[in-house]
Amino acid sequence: MNSKIKIFEKGEKVLREKAKEVPAQEIKNKKFQKIIQKMEQVIAENEEAVAVAAPQIGEGWRIFAISEWAKNSEARKERKEFKNVIFINPKIIKTSQRQKSMPEGCLSTPSLFGTTKRAEKIRVEALDENGKKFTRSASGLFAQALQHEIDHLNGILFVDGATGLSKIEKQKENNQIK
Repeated sequence: MNSKIKIFEKGEKVLREKAKEVPAQEIKNKKFQKIIQKMEQVIAENEEAVAVAAPQIGEGWRIFAISEWAKNSEARKERKEFKNVIFINPKIIKTSQRQKSMPEGCLSTPSLFGTTKRAEKIRVEALDENGKKFTRSASGLFAQALQHEIDHLNGILFVDGATGLSKIEKQKENNQIK
């Protein structure tokens, strides 16, 4: 098996920089396909991962992967396999005016949790891993994850706007949250 992918954490420069657009004609190059594979590996290796953006693995490109299970969290509990959706050069084209406060965490700020206010519904336009343009509408957890990942591409961490931040530590020996 491949070695575990390093997740960059708060304080590392790449997380605070605006990620660069991926040239559409280069999406299928090995370099970008490898970045996509690494992001998918992070989702597979981290049970709590919903999605991951390229800056979180040290790559300053406008790419993120999000698990399809974000649309169906009940299925996640049953440990069903889901494919990941790849968003390259995503742009938010519509958000609902209605917002909702939701609990949130991040692989780049481990053990920190808080409440963020996000649009309840969102529509995003992006390119997929083959360079094909698509539009995706989302609500609930899927909409929250899309907004969270796009923030990453803009150098924003959820802790920047979260309220009620708290730290939850995991005990390594039995992996329970204390």
